[in-house]
Amino acid sequence: MTNIRTALVVIGRNEARHLAISLPAVEGKFERMIYVDSGSTDGSREIAATAGAEVIELDTSIPFTAARARNAGFDQLGAEIEFVQFIDGDCELIPAYLDQAIGYLQENTDTAMVCGRRLERYPERSIFNQLCHLEWNTPVGETDYCGGDITVRRDALAQIGGYNPELIAGEDPEICVRLRREGWKIYRINEDMTWHDANITKLSQWWKRQQRTGHAFAEGSHLHGKSAEQHWVRETRSNWFWGGLFFLTLAGAMVFSPWLLLVLLVFPLQAIRLAVNAPSPVNEQSAKVRLMYGLDCFFAKVPEFVGQLRFVIGRVLNKKQSIIEYK
Repeated sequence: MTNIRTALVVIGRNEARHLAISLPAVEGKFERMIYVDSGSTDGSREIAATAGAEVIELDTSIPFTAARARNAGFDQLGAEIEFVQFIDGDCELIPAYLDQAIGYLQENTDTAMVCGRRLERYPERSIFNQLCHLEWNTPVGETDYCGGDITVRRDALAQIGGYNPELIAGEDPEICVRLRREGWKIYRINEDMTWHDANITKLSQWWKRQQRTGHAFAEGSHLHGKSAEQHWVRETRSNWFWGGLFFLTLAGAMVFSPWLLLVLLVFPLQAIRLAVNAPSPVNEQSAKVRLMYGLDCFFAKVPEFVGQLRFVIGRVLNKKQSIIEYK
């Protein structure tokens, strides 16, 4: 089915190998295809142009953010476009999803955004990829937040002024907060939406990804924490408590007594508790995966604390933050 009132906006940086697959796969599905490039050096722009996409190159003198890139693509669209499909450059849209998403938006005029199930392309390559695959599998139905792969009503996004281009992380939940504030709904349909390639094979990549999450928690709660829903206030406080405990315990052990390190036994114990009480579909996995899930959830509070600290220091010094890339 050709969606004559639907546009595709893809954002990316050095994602040539993915674009070579993802853009030809949706040929004829959109009235317009736009690729927004953030300083690629691998031929991404040329591949996108060959596939028929309009290419926008962001000014490299201004810090890159995903929000800024999405706005750049969105701003090219006029009133002839009713719906916009956003995907990240490391994703491939599953064509059958689009018709279902557009159909839902047409039937439910109070809904601004629709998303589906993001699938990890290579979950077997690392435990980190496998955890991402499980992380994407959120409940079907009305939801508070969505990710970067979404189908959105153009007028709804224009009503709130698009994405916040200053955010280096957490731009997707933040825009959902503003949409819901205006009375719009967000819905996840029971359809596979995109293939994603996290490509996280090293602990250092995991650390950076969680650091970015912590930064998003801190900035999100700073922007909307005083609202009725207290956006990400609980997550921020949890990170400050557990992350702060971790580093204070290390400092205390070095200054006073190494016996203080026994305090850190609470971390694996909490991880085991989370593993035992893991939600669906994690609770359907092997004991090893459930344990890794618990360790991931709880020990992530340490790099998330670092990400929050980075946000606070940046605000105190009035320093513009750069994006935190993990691959």
